[in-house]
Amino acid sequence: MTPAASTALITNDAVILGLLAVTLGAVFWTASRPSGFWHKFYSYVPALLMCYLVPAIFNTVGLIDSSGSGLYPMARDYLLPSALVLFCVAMDFGAIVRLGPKALIMFLTGTVGVMLGAVISLVAIGIIHPPTVGGETWRGMTTIAGSWIGGGANQAAMKEVFEVDANLFGQFIAVDVIVAYFWMAILLFLAPRAKAFDSWTGADASAIENLQQRMASYQAEHERVPSMSDLMLIFAAGIGLTGLSHLLAGPLVAWVQSLPAAWNLQDYSLDSRFFWIVVFATTFGVLLSLTRARRLEGAGASNVGSVMLYVLIATIGMQMDLKSVVDRPMLLLLGVIWISVHAALMLGVAKLIRAPLFFLAVGSQANIGGAASAPVVASAFHPALAPVGVLLAVLGYALGTYCAYITGLMLQAIAT
Repeated sequence: MTPAASTALITNDAVILGLLAVTLGAVFWTASRPSGFWHKFYSYVPALLMCYLVPAIFNTVGLIDSSGSGLYPMARDYLLPSALVLFCVAMDFGAIVRLGPKALIMFLTGTVGVMLGAVISLVAIGIIHPPTVGGETWRGMTTIAGSWIGGGANQAAMKEVFEVDANLFGQFIAVDVIVAYFWMAILLFLAPRAKAFDSWTGADASAIENLQQRMASYQAEHERVPSMSDLMLIFAAGIGLTGLSHLLAGPLVAWVQSLPAAWNLQDYSLDSRFFWIVVFATTFGVLLSLTRARRLEGAGASNVGSVMLYVLIATIGMQMDLKSVVDRPMLLLLGVIWISVHAALMLGVAKLIRAPLFFLAVGSQANIGGAASAPVVASAFHPALAPVGVLLAVLGYALGTYCAYITGLMLQAIAT
């Protein structure tokens, strides 16, 4: 049967990519305005949401054709692994260790809170309103786990690994953005009240002052204007290791598929080529961070990775049908229960180990918001502390693929 002709106004991928590029440029330019209407607008509407929403509107009104486009597969297979490499290459284990054990404990508590919250929210909504978590809902939850432990790249990775339907993914994008930014707003509200919180936990605030001085020196030491050589090395690291990941994934998948079917390895996505591409890319990025290549972060490696990531986000957005977002409002309650478990665990551990509010806020946001918003929360305490949010968020990118995958397996076991 001949496929039906597209009714979209624009069907040429080159034109669509140009439109998405202009859209992303417009979003970031307007979001950078220091005053006026756009400054007020982005005080309430996150720029990240617009990067999803505007392409989704293009698709919903029939301006572009998402069904026949090859842009998302391109971004998924090439830009996503490259972004993971460039985010992970920025890891500075020495700097993370110097943050002290409480910072890492609160960060890892946030990770456990997301994993535990996924299980509890699935069970709770299963009791409150079973139809909401019926069918393939657990698959959509894996994408939030990827986002809330790592970031957008890990979220997209889980979408592919667990084969999440585009409409279901769109619904969980809405839950992700609404719940995550509401929690971020709470953290920003608490930031000016850090002294009262630290008094409640019994935390020693002097450690934060030392941290401010250390991070200000670190930032000044590593930042530089990137040269052409720097940019080409960044490009080589991201794209080159992505190519190597593709090269290794093919034979490995063929070997896994040759193993006895009784082992049921497909139930763990071990026969998925994309799964191994993501695992290899993340692992290569982490290993690269242990070498002198980590210096590329001073030239903007993670910024280049962010450009790749936002192109991916736009191609994901263009697949959404916005009309499907309002079909299942109880999913929002699932998200609220999920983030509440995370918040309760963070508060309990902070009180137990006498952690400052700064460590709670940044440790949480490094998981929930990733590199896009963790620095925002960190800088709410002091501008020099913004890199702390980046460092912990980058650690989240490294953990996001693995922990979200484990969470997905737990959700699958409960749902089935």
